[in-house]
Amino acid sequence: MKKNAIVGQSGGPTAVINASLYGVIREGMAREEIGRVYGMINGIEGFMSGNYMDLTKDLTEEELELLKLTPAAYLGSCRYKLPDDLSSPFYPALFEKFRAMEIGYFFYIGGNDSMDTVSKLSRYAAHHESDIRFIGIPKTIDNDLILTDHTPGYGSAAKYVADTVREIVLDASVYQQKSVTIIELMGRHAGWLTAASALARKFKGDNPLLIYLPETAFDFEQFASDVEAAFLKTSSLIICVSEGLSDGSGTFICEYGEEIRLDAFGHKMLTGSAKTLENFVRSRFGVKVRSVELNVSQRCSGMLASATDIEEAAQAGSEGVKAALNGLTGMMIAFERTGNSPYSMECKAVDVNQVCNQEKHFPSQWICGNGTDVSDEFLEYALPLIQGEVQRKIEDGRPLYLYRK
Repeated sequence: MKKNAIVGQSGGPTAVINASLYGVIREGMAREEIGRVYGMINGIEGFMSGNYMDLTKDLTEEELELLKLTPAAYLGSCRYKLPDDLSSPFYPALFEKFRAMEIGYFFYIGGNDSMDTVSKLSRYAAHHESDIRFIGIPKTIDNDLILTDHTPGYGSAAKYVADTVREIVLDASVYQQKSVTIIELMGRHAGWLTAASALARKFKGDNPLLIYLPETAFDFEQFASDVEAAFLKTSSLIICVSEGLSDGSGTFICEYGEEIRLDAFGHKMLTGSAKTLENFVRSRFGVKVRSVELNVSQRCSGMLASATDIEEAAQAGSEGVKAALNGLTGMMIAFERTGNSPYSMECKAVDVNQVCNQEKHFPSQWICGNGTDVSDEFLEYALPLIQGEVQRKIEDGRPLYLYRK
């Protein structure tokens, strides 16, 4: 008997998270074992309130292709933490909804916390002998999920960072007086996205001359020495920093004199590292200085999305459906790099219980320049992920995106 599939999106959106959704829908519609593909509106949280849609009925062929190139989360997202106690009444209530809708396959597209959701649901299902199969489809611009070479979303965000930083470098170079531009990039504990700013360089020794990742303890006096030395090479200095920079005691740079708020998962909401450093440079050096926070543009810029990233994101969604139909559950789709020149990768399924609540930090062996730069090995790793331009539908000079009705 045919079973239905349901898919949701969770956590911060990316430029390609809808490509993964496209992959799930496209593969689900093509398989005779699956009846309908439902979409949870605003993830598990919205679904528990009765909000979902029939993706096989509500999307035309043209809309489905448009979905693949639309940034942000078409279904809407949530940051809802499932109860740690699997005896919570939440779970039987959720599984009753699944039973009523004849759900046999569950796909959740998200990052670390979303994989925690897949882990809990698959463990509950196993304990109660439910035959529903639960598969995680990865996404995160932070690139911090373990057991995968990289994550869908990172390549496009890295491309946006590289292109935008290159343009800022050009803009800052037009004046002859000394100046410092400090660019703050996303990355709470992992510096993958900030490292991508090195891709902006046109030649070795080009700006950004200084790159600081959260994996290395930040010291203000050493920073001052770094800036002084950099001024010997250029009068217009570009510095890229992660939002999660912290000192040797673990105190975030943005916490200096600032009140810190927490999100729903207890994570510190970080912002202001670049502003803190801007004030420090102005006070210490008396030069023209500005800070730039790229913020959500890093994850929502569809126009700079990597074609490689889009195709891999769609493949991850498709492979998730195949994995479920092959009898797998409690797994996450991961990427395994099989070649660098030319670049190639293949998908595999890994135990989601080993992925969730873990973080993949930027490799220490790729950090150089006494903590102010990244190595050529990183460039070889990242360059293939930002390749390819996307042919888009344009209307009145603007890209066409799909909006949920």
